[in-house]
Amino acid sequence: MSPEVKPFFDTTTNTVSYVIKDPNSKKCAVIDSVLDFDYSSGRTDTKSADEIITYIKAEGLEPEWLLESHVHADHLSAAPYIQREVGGKIGIGENISVVQNVFGKVFNEGTEFQRDGSQFDRLFSEGDSFEIGDLKVNVLHTPGHTPACLTYVVEDSAFVGDTMFMPDFGTARCDFPGGSAETLYSSIQKILSLPDETKIFVGHDYKAPGRDEFAWETTVAEQRAKNVHVGTGKNEADFIKMREKRDAQLSLPKLIIPSIQVNMRAGQMPEPEENGQVYLKVPVDAL
Repeated sequence: MSPEVKPFFDTTTNTVSYVIKDPNSKKCAVIDSVLDFDYSSGRTDTKSADEIITYIKAEGLEPEWLLESHVHADHLSAAPYIQREVGGKIGIGENISVVQNVFGKVFNEGTEFQRDGSQFDRLFSEGDSFEIGDLKVNVLHTPGHTPACLTYVVEDSAFVGDTMFMPDFGTARCDFPGGSAETLYSSIQKILSLPDETKIFVGHDYKAPGRDEFAWETTVAEQRAKNVHVGTGKNEADFIKMREKRDAQLSLPKLIIPSIQVNMRAGQMPEPEENGQVYLKVPVDAL
């Protein structure tokens, strides 16, 4: 059995969100939703999330899960907003606590900020399984990009988040706190050990040079043969050397500061201050 997959591509952040439907029922899940955020004005917007909500309502779907592949550094999660509108439980990897500990210090969050992942409805670990209607989902812990990265294997389809991109673009950066090129390589091998025909759905696409269209679906066989970073002929030592050199030249994502503050709270904003206003911090010379 294959899930029915509806992608939603956000051109501002190059994020692909997915609605995954059980073909035997109206049960569904949403993976990696986006809350629009304009950094220059500090304003949020729900346009991207509303497209997903409109689709869910039009199809009469019943969300069971709002899944995060990891704590995103390039967009804010819309999971709480979608939850209020159409339901679903918010889930992420159990190593969210590692991310919360690191960035709780970076943003000087104080003792009132819980660092145990309790902001989420469910914390997943390696080997866990759950259902979307009649669809079985197996959880793979695939760290390296971040400590809390997960791959959700839904029957014959794997949703890999930022761990891998399309074969012509390669793999995720590993220079965030808790990241590791060596760990990422091992995680990717775990994904590539899935059956050849397994469909892979990536979390972003940036249109590699020479490609005219955005794309987000490939297969294990295609990744194993053609991925420019880990495909045929690429060994672990070469990957680590390439990844570390490449990462040293990358700028930080434009929305990393607001994104992490919100996403480590399961998509919630920090508590309003005494004047009723919500604020996001900018730590100077800290990242």
